[in-house]
Amino acid sequence: MSDTIVAIATPPGEGAIGIIRLSGADAIRIAAAIFRGKDLNTQPANTIHFGRIADGDEVLDEVVVSLFHAPRSYTGENIVEISCHGSRYVLQRVLALCITRGARMADAGEFTLRAFLNGKLDLAQAEAVADLIASDSSGAHKAAMHNLRGGFSHDLAEMRERLIEFSALVELELDFSQEDVEFADRTRFYELITRIDAATEQLLNSFSLGNAIRNGVSVAIAGKPNAGKSTLLNALLNEERAIVSDIAGTTRDTIEETLNINGILFRLIDTAGIREHTTDVIERKGIERSREAMSKADIVIYLFDAPALPDSDFERMDLMKQEETLQQGSGKFLLVGNKSDMLAPAQLEQVKGAARGEVMLISAKSRDNISQLRDALYELVAGGAVRTEGTIVTNARHHAALQQVLSSLRDIRNGLDNNIPGDLLALDIRRCLHYLGEITGQVTTEDKLDYIFSKFCIGK
Repeated sequence: MSDTIVAIATPPGEGAIGIIRLSGADAIRIAAAIFRGKDLNTQPANTIHFGRIADGDEVLDEVVVSLFHAPRSYTGENIVEISCHGSRYVLQRVLALCITRGARMADAGEFTLRAFLNGKLDLAQAEAVADLIASDSSGAHKAAMHNLRGGFSHDLAEMRERLIEFSALVELELDFSQEDVEFADRTRFYELITRIDAATEQLLNSFSLGNAIRNGVSVAIAGKPNAGKSTLLNALLNEERAIVSDIAGTTRDTIEETLNINGILFRLIDTAGIREHTTDVIERKGIERSREAMSKADIVIYLFDAPALPDSDFERMDLMKQEETLQQGSGKFLLVGNKSDMLAPAQLEQVKGAARGEVMLISAKSRDNISQLRDALYELVAGGAVRTEGTIVTNARHHAALQQVLSSLRDIRNGLDNNIPGDLLALDIRRCLHYLGEITGQVTTEDKLDYIFSKFCIGK
């Protein structure tokens, strides 16, 4: 970690500006050696300077250089950012110059890793940096910003502080075990454990929403041929994305598109129509992919032709079979009857009765009740409005650690109920503190850090 590191901090491709970032004790010296303008070694912190980058007598580019002095920088080290024109050739030449002057290429996430190791961020905040970079919806952005600002870390710090206080008192009792004294008020401690237990459970319950916000929600639109699946996809997207025709089996393969509903990203998958008997090899392959998409989807919209339903016992039986399969194989599904604009009021009631459960009736062609279907998709995931304040757990590592925290809290409470000795109680408290510390990086290992930061992009 004593090396000075360098990387291109902007994504590849054509752009107006490209940034080279250096961090380390020699960052300013290395930049000064290739910069033609003011002497960067003598300039104050947090200043910007115009000049040229040169390789000997050859001028490579006109640039703007930003200086940040340790410890008041992102990494806590000296940082220089060289803003060049966005030419890939220029960026590679400037990068090579920095390396020849003594810098080395940064590893993935190494700038943020240094920020963590130098105490500028805790581990939860560092992971929020990656989440912020990857956010592609307002919900993901809000959750990442909350964690980056230390909201989640603050919640955990409060828990740790109170637990450490009682842990110290319990362990103090062990030093006076012969005197039969009690420094930790067991009643107050029990109340604290109950409050932390409730807070931890609330954080754990937020993970299903957090996971949806971070990774998006896959939604398979399934049903028999000519039920109107492609028309529904177009209606939800409000554009003509999929080919629509009256010919059964027009859709031969899955089509995927994204839809943002109230800050949550839904990945819509239009599948090939499912029927039991077909001699078409390509259609049969499409049906196999449809079933695979249904089995992997977070939500399945099972679309059926509502006008055809009351007149066919086979359709009714097939619908019930599909419904049972969906209930067993998928956590959430919506039963949707299409072409409701072709039904008389009496037929509408027939369809609802045949479905034997909750069914939504729409007309994908005329866009009737499409907004209600969007609301239903959102409600299945969010169960209400997405909170703009408060912590939502979006990270699987945090969720796993919180499960261990909750288990430890339950053990502590059981120990208090059964009046177990202080030394055994102290072990459970230490275990709880360990898993709380794992989330923020107060307890960690080099292997775990390598794994976490390897998922970052180069230059961050």
